[in-house]
Parts: sequence; structure tokens; C-alpha cells
Amino acid sequence: MTLGVALIGTGFMGKCHAMAWRNVATAFGGTPPRLQVLADAAAPDDLARAWGFARATADWQAAIADPGVDVVSITTPNGLHRAMAEAALRAGKHVWLEKPMALTLQDARAMADLAAAHPGQVTLLGYNYLRSPAFQAARALVADGVIGQPLAFRGVYDEDYSADPTLPWSWRMTHQGGGLGALGDLGCHLVSVMVALMGPVAELTAMTQIAVPTRPSPEGPRAVENEDSALALIRFASGAQGSFATSRVARGRKCRLQWEIHGSNGTLVFDQEHMNELWVHRAGDAGFTRHLTGPDQPDFAAFCPAPGHGFGFNEQKVVECRDLIRAIQGTAPCGPDFAAGLTIERIIHAMATSNGRPVTLEAAHEDA
Repeated sequence: MTLGVALIGTGFMGKCHAMAWRNVATAFGGTPPRLQVLADAAAPDDLARAWGFARATADWQAAIADPGVDVVSITTPNGLHRAMAEAALRAGKHVWLEKPMALTLQDARAMADLAAAHPGQVTLLGYNYLRSPAFQAARALVADGVIGQPLAFRGVYDEDYSADPTLPWSWRMTHQGGGLGALGDLGCHLVSVMVALMGPVAELTAMTQIAVPTRPSPEGPRAVENEDSALALIRFASGAQGSFATSRVARGRKCRLQWEIHGSNGTLVFDQEHMNELWVHRAGDAGFTRHLTGPDQPDFAAFCPAPGHGFGFNEQKVVECRDLIRAIQGTAPCGPDFAAGLTIERIIHAMATSNGRPVTLEAAHEDA
């Protein structure tokens, strides 16, 4: 089975998807996908050729309708996610969609409902940090009971790309264009990790902050509508507790997706800025042991046979692409799909609306 691919969007994540599609067969074998069409308002033919696509188009709807396309990668700004994903599903295509899923919880719910009505089509959301060998190894350690019963989770995802108050206003800072702010851009990644490791969230209490209320624009200062940072306390369905923090204005932080799990028999610690290290403490040890990623951890050997040589951001996306192809072929499930993505959206939107009040996730489902 040769998959025909349409890629919509040529920004940072568009390029990342293109590299994943081009490298997936090299890393994992199988038949390389056909890169059918690259769609973007500013996608010239020479860019399509450089990225390995047969042609370019400015018309994303035509790209989806192309009879040679089986799966659509969507890497556009957030406000276009619902329209494009729903068009692809209605056209009978599989969908690989970058996070966040949608602008609003209502949009995400509608997308999940439509995906459920098309059970023959695979949906996958771009939570690529779930694919790193270190994270996969940590998840296995938790599942195997190596650290005992998980008692507490502490997670942070900080960056500083909006820390400079002179940074110009953009669509990312509006509800209509960006949806949520730090929660939708960064925090949803932390939630995907948290839920994968700790299970469902039962209750949370959160606060958000707009640290820079206005930004410069050609028309003068414009208001920032969504949050620059968020904090939350969490109770999981298991009874474990958690803390959560995310910020796009944390000076000096570049990709601090850092988390730790305290268990009854040990602790795990990970930081994406040092993504090839997993720190493990077992009861009775004097301290922590540093484990470097290597071919004994999931998916590392597909890229490098030698331990300690490093695994990167883009390699995570190749693994994600492999998982999508396997799901389309029916050989293995993959996720988060749109149903699981709706759970993530419920959590971050509950954080956005908590305003210091406890929110049970059941109530959030009904009231948001």
C-alpha cells in the first residue's frame, strides 16, 4: 500500500512533517509514501520540489480533493484546523493534525464527533514528545511498577519566545486566531505527557496571567487576549496529586518541558532541554542514576546503533509518522486521536476558565 500525502502549511511544523514523510521509510522500512501535493498560499513549485512533493498549490481544498491523496497533514495556524480537518474527513482522507486541536472546546467536540462518524479513517494529533525514546522508556517503567504507585506529578513547560515586551502583536495572541495562549501552544503538550503517565484528571484549580497586556502593531498598541502563563493544582482519578505550570514569557527557557513523578518506590525526572537523559531513583539508592538514550530504548536504534549519540526533535516526528502509517495499515493503533485529543482540550480549557475555583472534569465536559 502506497500512501498519497497532501501537506498543508509550510512553516516550522510543515517542514517537520515533510522531513518525517521523506525519512519514515529510511528509518523503519516499508514503501515510501507518495508526496503528492504541498499546499500553501505562498508555496512555489521549487519549494515543493525541494521538499519532495510532486506539485504545489495555493488551494488547500483542491489538495484535499486530489484523488491521489490518502492522508492529509495539517500544519496551519490554529484557526484553520477545524475547517481543514473536517473537510479532509468528509473527503474520506486520514488526518494528521498539529496541536492544539482547535480554537475552542466546542470546535474540538465537533471534530471528535465527526471523526467518530468516520471510523475507517485514522486521526492523529501531533503530540510528538510522546515519541521520544526517553519518554517511552519512562512510561514503561511506570507501567511495570518500577517506581511503585505514582503519588505525585510535577510538570512545567516554559519557553521565552514572547518574553520581550516589544515583540509585535500577532494572531497567536487572539482568541479568534490562536484560541488559548500558552495553554494551547505549550501546556497541551504537558497535558498529553501528564495524562499518558498518570491517567485521567478528576479535578483541577488553575489561574492564568497576561504578563504583557498590549503589544506593538502598525496600527498602534493592540491588546493581548490570551494567557501568557498558567498554573494549576491537579487531582488525578487515581487519587494522586499534581502541579502544572506553563509560560511563554519565562526568560531564558527555550524548551523546558520538564516533569517528574514521585512514586512509592522511586522517582523519574525528565527535561526536554536534555531530552537524551532520563533520571531514575529507586528506593534504597543514594541518589539518581542518569540513563542515556540508546538502542535499548524504543525506536532509537532505527536512527542510530550507538548509545549516547543523541535523538532529536525531528526524529520524534518520524516515529509519529511511522505510528500513523501503521494505524492506517491496520497493524497497530496510534494516538492521541481526535477522541483522546478532546480529553486534552477539556483539561486545558478547564484551566483557562477555572479562575482559582476547583473544576471537576465532568462538570467541565458539560458546561464548557
